[in-house]
Amino acid sequence: MKREYPESPLVGVGAVIVDGHRDDDRDEHRVLLIRRGQPPLLGEWSLPGGVLECGETLHEAVAREAREETGLLVEPGEMLGVYERVIRGDAERVRYHYVLIDFLCRAVGGDLKAGSDAAEVRWFTRDELPALNLAHDASDVVLKGLARSCR
Repeated sequence: MKREYPESPLVGVGAVIVDGHRDDDRDEHRVLLIRRGQPPLLGEWSLPGGVLECGETLHEAVAREAREETGLLVEPGEMLGVYERVIRGDAERVRYHYVLIDFLCRAVGGDLKAGSDAAEVRWFTRDELPALNLAHDASDVVLKGLARSCR
């Protein structure tokens, strides 16, 4: 499966891993993000995730990718959104094209550590997110995940 300059769009999954609780006075929810160690978006903060493998369900894929990139075992829950990321290269040729399906996830075990495609992994509060300059779709789905977790 050719990821760079693909012949067709690739299906990817993302894990919006949220933890925390809500007190009467404040919201203590945080979301786990990775600093990408591989293109596309090398060096940028993003959701843990990756490409769906043949024969794998979406929930299996998001759990696998979360484990590979963060060291955490997660339980995927509700689908938060479907997004599309098209990145063009020279002469406007499609360099990357992903259809991304993001799920709200809950950590149920494992040890937090950056792995495989992640250069770094870290928890962030809602207040810390603007400084990260997340891609619009990533920011949108992270805020949806935090809102759903605060219920």
